[in-house]
Amino acid sequence: MIGISEYAANALGDVVYVELPTVPLEVAAGDSIGAVESVKSASDINSPITCKVTAVNSLLEEKPGSINNGPEDDSSAGGWVAKVEVPEAGVKDFEGLMDAETYKEFTEE
Repeated sequence: MIGISEYAANALGDVVYVELPTVPLEVAAGDSIGAVESVKSASDINSPITCKVTAVNSLLEEKPGSINNGPEDDSSAGGWVAKVEVPEAGVKDFEGLMDAETYKEFTEE
């Protein structure tokens, strides 16, 4: 799944609009799959890996604030943005990603 982190959700403030990707959508690592708009700013949602978007969280169209309540929650009520399939080409993209602990340290700097 792809979404935004809790850190990003807090930085954005109250989200008022989420632009979801189309399904299916094939993207390379770094490509935008959508956007979030809050009372403070707007930001693209970029895919961290090469993948194919297979489903979106349509709850965010009606209740964009759900992304603030549980940005890392992958349940049906959570703030996840897209479900994806990772092809062979995308597997090596994982090597360049931070694990949860490293990301936490990075955002505390």
